[in-house]
Amino acid sequence: MNAVKVSQLYIVLVLRVSVCWNGEVFATMTMRPNIVFILADDLGYRDVGYHGSSVIETPTLDRLAYGGVRLENYYTPSMCTPSRGSLLSGRYHIHTGLQHKVIEVCQANSLPKEIPTLADVLRDAGYATHMVGKWHLGSYAEELLPTQRGFDSYFGLLNGMERYFSHMHCRDGKELIENSIQYSKLKKLNKYNSTNRFVEEYGNLWCGIDLRQNEDPAENYSGQYSTHLYTQKATDIIRNHATTEAAKPLFLYLSYQALHHPLEVPESYSAQYVSIRDENRRIYAGMLTCMDESVMNITSALEKYGLWNNTILILSTDNGGFTKYGGNNWPLRGEKGTLWEGGIRGVAFVHSPLLERRAGTVSSGLIHINDWFPTLVALAGGDTTGLSLDGYDVWKTITEGKPSPRKEILHNINPLRERRGFLLNISKFDNRVQAALLVDNWKLITGYPGAKAAINDWIAPPEDTHIHSVYATDPDWKNIWLFDISRDPSEKADLFETHRDIAVNLLNRLAEYQSTAVPARFPMYDLRCNPDHHNGFWGPWRPLRNKKQP
Repeated sequence: MNAVKVSQLYIVLVLRVSVCWNGEVFATMTMRPNIVFILADDLGYRDVGYHGSSVIETPTLDRLAYGGVRLENYYTPSMCTPSRGSLLSGRYHIHTGLQHKVIEVCQANSLPKEIPTLADVLRDAGYATHMVGKWHLGSYAEELLPTQRGFDSYFGLLNGMERYFSHMHCRDGKELIENSIQYSKLKKLNKYNSTNRFVEEYGNLWCGIDLRQNEDPAENYSGQYSTHLYTQKATDIIRNHATTEAAKPLFLYLSYQALHHPLEVPESYSAQYVSIRDENRRIYAGMLTCMDESVMNITSALEKYGLWNNTILILSTDNGGFTKYGGNNWPLRGEKGTLWEGGIRGVAFVHSPLLERRAGTVSSGLIHINDWFPTLVALAGGDTTGLSLDGYDVWKTITEGKPSPRKEILHNINPLRERRGFLLNISKFDNRVQAALLVDNWKLITGYPGAKAAINDWIAPPEDTHIHSVYATDPDWKNIWLFDISRDPSEKADLFETHRDIAVNLLNRLAEYQSTAVPARFPMYDLRCNPDHHNGFWGPWRPLRNKKQP
């Protein structure tokens, strides 16, 4: 064979080369994987079959989890906005200004515009990017809507909660007014007559529809249950992509409203759980079964339209279950909104036909929700150069079982939460401040573990009568805990008194993190948000003003 023929053969082989990892043919260079990321809202640790749920049926989630890689050392922030911000920015929420609570309607707050989102970077890498469902990262200005943050299309609710059938959200107008910028200014001017008239005139229920198609209000969807509606919209995207954009890989971010309160579901689903006496738990169970069915419909659509064999599907919760509204995290302590494991240790798995040799495995590597940013960008052939990321590329941890590059997780530092107890003066960090940090197997919590009214106990599933709840006996002034999470994931044995040296090291590490934090933002309400002024819809009400202002 002469040199010319050898050269030609070499070129052909290069053009047909495939990328391999873990001994598997992954995809040709021209076929980067489709990525479907499904985010469940307030999914409790106990509430999937593969974590021991005895009554709630999740056959699809169980099948996908058992047939994929279950992530059993996986963490999220404890609430909606911080989790979504971490996922889409690749940063801890101390680096986005979203350390305190969630973004509420009428707040001029957001994931800062100057921070590129995961969708921005994937789109730059050549992906078609689409989002369906709950946004909750700021919508006071049009520049902050999903289609201005990297997504080619969007359908869903912009804020944190609404009715599932009517898509309406109502707020107490009096509460909004009395905590607003405008009311505060009138009070400073001592115009009490004006403030009283203000409350009388506007202080009733403020109700509006929260549903958008791209940047426009979405009308005529009343009566359509949101889980079904979002699944249909996602299915439409899959079909349209397969028929019109097949040359591009797909990134679909499906952020379900379920299982967030208010608890609503078609009766046919809750009727399956008449044996559950607790009404909230029964409705929640129906909502989860409905979502499970919807995930099945998504995978069926991917198969039907020829995308499944080259798709990586990821399912994650945004935080732990909210026990008041039907969720359950047994045997973990606490709930959504707390820094106990029940608030932050999440349900998650990866499933793909591309991972056949890893099917049925468990990853115990440490993973945080902000790790998806660098992991998926690297998988997509994108570029994170110049981005200030807190996440790590954990793909080899998931697909090859290699040790996680992550050794610690900052769960949060919240300077706006009320301080608790007494200052110990044993480190550079104020132990009265709400914070939590995991380093290797050691977890430290300081200040209030959650809101004052949050559950700090071990709550048993109501339907499991052979399991009994256990209630914490910590004194009200206690503000520091240390746990060996590898041995005590239920956080029953506080080791602070016997391992003070470890606690001091972790406190000083918290001080290092605190020195890098941006100011936490939780602004007063802005009454220009009133949906009565925007054709009955919640949505943008003012300009962004400048690129650096959230």
